[in-house]
Amino acid sequence: MHCGRYQATPFSRREMLARCANGFGALALTALMREPAFGADVAARATSGPLAVKPSHYPAKAKNVIFLYMDGGPSQMDTFDPKPLLDREHGQPIKVKTHPTQFNNVGTVLKCPWKFRQYGESGIPVSDLFPHVAQHVDELAIIRSMVSNFSEHTAANYFLHTGSGLQGRPSHGAWTTYGLGSECQDLPGFVVLNGGLIPPGGMDCFSNGFLPAAYQGSLFRPSAEAIANIRPGEASPDLQRRKLDLLRELDQGVVDRMGKQDSLEAAIGNYELAYKMQATVPELTSLDGESPATRRLYGLDDAFEPTRIFGRECLLARRLVERGVRFVEVLCPSVGHDRWDQHSDLKGGHERNALAVDRPIAGLLRDLKARGLLESTLVFWGGEFGRTPMAQGSDGRDHNPYGFTVWLAGGGVKGGTIYGATDDYGYHAVENKVEIHDLHATMLHLLGMDHTRLTVRFGGRDMRLTDVHGEIVKGIVA
Repeated sequence: MHCGRYQATPFSRREMLARCANGFGALALTALMREPAFGADVAARATSGPLAVKPSHYPAKAKNVIFLYMDGGPSQMDTFDPKPLLDREHGQPIKVKTHPTQFNNVGTVLKCPWKFRQYGESGIPVSDLFPHVAQHVDELAIIRSMVSNFSEHTAANYFLHTGSGLQGRPSHGAWTTYGLGSECQDLPGFVVLNGGLIPPGGMDCFSNGFLPAAYQGSLFRPSAEAIANIRPGEASPDLQRRKLDLLRELDQGVVDRMGKQDSLEAAIGNYELAYKMQATVPELTSLDGESPATRRLYGLDDAFEPTRIFGRECLLARRLVERGVRFVEVLCPSVGHDRWDQHSDLKGGHERNALAVDRPIAGLLRDLKARGLLESTLVFWGGEFGRTPMAQGSDGRDHNPYGFTVWLAGGGVKGGTIYGATDDYGYHAVENKVEIHDLHATMLHLLGMDHTRLTVRFGGRDMRLTDVHGEIVKGIVA
């Protein structure tokens, strides 16, 4: 009895296709058979659907972002913010007021176990933890005055990624693809490379929140099998096409009955993208065409396995932005302990973490620059907070959101720059304090977006990544 009511007519089919920007998966198959096996050329950008390229608010300095997320909180005074006072007062009670810490185990002043040396024309000091990244210091804008509102990993991770300490908000990667779309037809616009450690807070760190599902982060492994079930399971392309045709018929019935549905459009888009990725992802993750010199540059043959893992992630990040993917987040590999979160054994833990990421990051910066991609790719390095100048126990550092270091490179950033300062202990930001909302506003600015205009109506008000805050850090913009 109901079949007649739900049966599609030629008119309803045309109306449905006009309303669903992505169309149905099977409608794209014929054209896809004629497309190249990997990301679309810039001349063949998607012109419809949620990931269609969108105009920026003003001319952009950067087109893509690579976020090198140092999960756990690297110590600022042991990496890019030297504090000689720690050497002089090592073992003494700290002479400034301290705040409650994660474990409230406040010991005496702990000196930096590493030496700092000056590098580049800028003469910026970098710890011996990063001898390879140090060679590129003239490309870096180092912000020494970052602050966060949270001292606990999960809330701080949400805050760094979404501008809110609560889960459920869109990630900065989702906001970026919402605002600009993607220049790649055959891959997600926001990709997260999983080296083996999902940060506290889980997948909500990469969520689309209240934005359409097309903007959420897609998790890739840095291996030949980057995504489960990416290879076709059907015996022939014809069988797969007929299955997608059936999905089209079923979806059409729902649209005819209920009208335009965002969740259905997202599902349809996923069908299409999944089909394209069957050809794209295996080619993307196969590094057979990379030269031995490139493999050495990224540390793919290093004796330390975490270096090889992170090196592959960094190389895949370059290949992704090369293909037009808008936002790539690179997660840390496991080095046998808890991330950069050294509550004890600071020396051993930070050395293993740095050994894993130093050579690959330097290789990424060198490779991007050699290929002419660095000027259009914003590279961001940092964790959710820093560490305390006093010891936890005898040889660790606790969480410190009151002053820490991040750096940016490429994408319109003023290289060879130090911005802001902490006090003599490296404890509190005391000059040109930069909040997370300021960082987000600056990143969006470099991408050609006004953070006050990038909004979506939700819950009765216009929501944005920076909430009602955020100032552009003009001192690091070229």
